[in-house]
Amino acid sequence: MKEGIRRGARDAPAYVELHCHSAYSFLDGASQPEELAVRAAELGYPALALTDHDGVYGSLEFAHAAKALGVRPITGAEITLEGGAHLTLLVETSRGYSNLCLLLTRSHKDTRPPGKEHRVLLTPEVNVETVAELHEGLVCLSGCASAGLGLRDPNATARLARVFGRERFFVELQRPFDRGDSRRHGALRDLAEHLDVETVATGNVHSHTARRTLLQDTLVAIRSGTSLDGCERERRGNREAIMRPPAEMVERFARIDPGAVTRTVHLAERLTFDLTQELGYRYPDFSDGADPAIDQLAAICSHAFTERYQACDDPLQAEARARLEEELALIDQLGLAGFFLLHHEVLELARECALEVRGRDSPRMALPPGRGRGSSVGSIVCYLTGLSHVDPVENCLSLGRFLNREMASVPDIDLDFPRDIREKLIVRVTERYGNKHAALVASFSTYRSRGAIRDVGKALGLPHAELERLARVTDGWNAERVADEVAALPDAERKLVSKRWRAFQFLTKEIAGLPRHISQHPGGMVISTRPLIELVPVQPAAMAGRQLCQWDKDSCADAGFLKIDLLGLGMLSCVERCVELIHDRRGERIDLSRVPLDDTDTYDAITTADTTGVFQIESRAQMASLLRTRPRSLEELTVQVAIVRPGPIVGGAVNPYIDRLQRLRADPSFEVPYLHASLRGPLAETLGTIIFQDQVIEVSQAFAGFTAGQAESLRRAMSRKRSE
Repeated sequence: MKEGIRRGARDAPAYVELHCHSAYSFLDGASQPEELAVRAAELGYPALALTDHDGVYGSLEFAHAAKALGVRPITGAEITLEGGAHLTLLVETSRGYSNLCLLLTRSHKDTRPPGKEHRVLLTPEVNVETVAELHEGLVCLSGCASAGLGLRDPNATARLARVFGRERFFVELQRPFDRGDSRRHGALRDLAEHLDVETVATGNVHSHTARRTLLQDTLVAIRSGTSLDGCERERRGNREAIMRPPAEMVERFARIDPGAVTRTVHLAERLTFDLTQELGYRYPDFSDGADPAIDQLAAICSHAFTERYQACDDPLQAEARARLEEELALIDQLGLAGFFLLHHEVLELARECALEVRGRDSPRMALPPGRGRGSSVGSIVCYLTGLSHVDPVENCLSLGRFLNREMASVPDIDLDFPRDIREKLIVRVTERYGNKHAALVASFSTYRSRGAIRDVGKALGLPHAELERLARVTDGWNAERVADEVAALPDAERKLVSKRWRAFQFLTKEIAGLPRHISQHPGGMVISTRPLIELVPVQPAAMAGRQLCQWDKDSCADAGFLKIDLLGLGMLSCVERCVELIHDRRGERIDLSRVPLDDTDTYDAITTADTTGVFQIESRAQMASLLRTRPRSLEELTVQVAIVRPGPIVGGAVNPYIDRLQRLRADPSFEVPYLHASLRGPLAETLGTIIFQDQVIEVSQAFAGFTAGQAESLRRAMSRKRSE
């Protein structure tokens, strides 16, 4: 890697940007991490540091993008100290990364005051003593031109310089072309000389090109809750905070401190920590028990097997036993026994929560605390451990999509819970594994049409009533279309005479998709044996008793984190409420497992599309389709639910299926056409059409001879929104 930096240094002037903000410096940075990486590659940067405010939200996304472009990513953050001063921290070693995560976790610890979590969000801050305590493996720069510690508190700066040492503390020089630049540079150079440390030059980048500087000013106005005119002091006021060619940076500091530019390359050579490599994450694998994890799992399954299959006929029992032994062998080979035991333990916690929520004598106690869905219902181990309530043997469900020998990551299990049980379960899981070991996965609210219209319009001082009128007619999703929607308004010609409305068109397109703030994933949790706060910063959520890590589900997956999905399903809450009402009014205890699946009256209502308020089949599209398919069995109803989905619709499977179904009913001797004889087995249920994702796996195995792993890779590629 060092050779790569030196090569880049020979090809271009020697400079590496060590202070750069992406859009994950919320409402401050104006460029996506990928855009910064692309621009750095275009300018010939051998390396680039991402130093977002008080977080590493986009760090892993940036690291992967930069490496793919041949730019070495440097991980860092600009932290806020008590009193408002800033420091720039760069990661040198894995220990330094852990310390950065700990620092950021502590800085966010008190940002949600008790009792006001959902209303008040305070600025993260950490004291100098904590920085001094967690200095190992980090390089410290004295901070930015506007709020750097070197300018605000020279005494605290001197203390940190002593702690970090001459090799890991630098006075940071910037040239924003603000009033007082010369005086500030003189003071900082004097400080460096007094502390016997060296200087480094940085650009305090907030956008990858000058095109985004107006957007950056607009973001500052949005953050300030005012218009561009009302936040002039907070805005930068020029176009200097952009990523510049190395030659320009050399020229800018030629008369001030040329060595400060050269030292950026030397320092970058030392910052070799790679965030994309193994972080040391491990989920609880139950290897510390008296018996091996696979034996513990086999014992749970064996006990449940006796209960669930003792009343079944011998052939089904034999098939189920063979399926179980085969699946346990595969799980042992993949080293996933701990994965299933962890989910089983979470489900046992859910049972405790259900007992507390429902009460021991509640008619709801006959119901399971939660239900699995998705590809996991193809696993007999999930069925026997309570993670699924569908018998995969009796229902002929395949395992390949959920589990196969060639899978590169852990399988995915989605668990649905009634909302009241889920609320308690999330807190219980955190208590069980500890605040340092468990957290919710983050998600990032990004700018769509309505948010862009309201925020950008307010920043530009446009009339509120006209913005609301536009917000009501927009498609609500893609902010890039707002400009066209403005142009289509009846009074568009009059509006677009105004520079502000033209700027509005430009800015709503530029802001599209940028993250506005952090929020929590609907139910994804990460659990770690090693303290999670050493792997990714953790901060309080807007709901009491919850905390979330600073990475979203994609970054967590890239880091190899196991995400457990504890999802709240409103319809389950509705069903449980119905069970209670039936008991209260009729004195009957309903066992949903004994509800007949062939009730004639129910199917009569379904075939006439009398399904308002019925989960999964209440939409207009479903109702219209029901009148054509007229399902009379659970199998036909399952297909009906599935065909009103983007995959079958775009794939052209809907009309052929309905046509063949109607012809088969009219003439039982009708022969369903199959494109190839090998497809008769996989596609018999759906009359020769591909409706379910599992069928992609079965077809590719039957027709093309794919292995289960190859077939699953094909399915994943087909299900991606954007094929790569």
